[in-house]
Amino acid sequence: MSTTVTTTTGSWKGGRSPFNVEYGKLMMWYFLMSDAFTFGAFLIAYGTTRFATNGWPNPNEVFRSYPLGGSTHAPLVFVSIMTFILIISSVTMVLAVHEGHNMNRKGVAKYLVLTIIGGLAFLSCQAWEWTHLHSEGAWWGSNPFPNADGTISTTNFTNFFFTITGFHGFHVFSGVVINIIMLIMVLKGTFDRRGHYLMVEKAGLYWHFVDLVWVFVFTCFYLV
Repeated sequence: MSTTVTTTTGSWKGGRSPFNVEYGKLMMWYFLMSDAFTFGAFLIAYGTTRFATNGWPNPNEVFRSYPLGGSTHAPLVFVSIMTFILIISSVTMVLAVHEGHNMNRKGVAKYLVLTIIGGLAFLSCQAWEWTHLHSEGAWWGSNPFPNADGTISTTNFTNFFFTITGFHGFHVFSGVVINIIMLIMVLKGTFDRRGHYLMVEKAGLYWHFVDLVWVFVFTCFYLV
């Protein structure tokens, strides 16, 4: 049975209004928008500080190491692997949501497990990177890396790096915890009894947001 919705511009016929968004999903979008403003403020502050400073460390010299390999003349190899892992985890999250639409509990569980593994792998890589940089003397209030022109650099680089990547890492950790909770609920059959996997879709929105933010963080710190 079709319904008619009267608007200021006329009427619309169909099964549901195009503005009929589930409350929880709408609240998730509101949260993600507010979180985007927070990340935006961090990155704008970083960009403003960087381009207002005469010198800045060369990322090709700072991020040139990886586990078991020491330093390399192919910089950014390790962080590229980190980025690839996070992108793949976003793909597996899409597949988990798709299986949820099909009410396939085993499929949702399988892809959630892969997403969780991807998140943990990314966090492990970030933990190694932080540990390595700390061993070189980099930390909040400490910057051992000279500017690209050879002059002494300020601590702005390390302060922003550890703050912003740490804030993003906390979001990845939170996403992993959320996905673990979703996995437990899937295995217990909670969503089958509800008749939908909408909660998994909401968790997917958060995970995709975290992945998208990393693209901007990656660009600002490792490429520019």
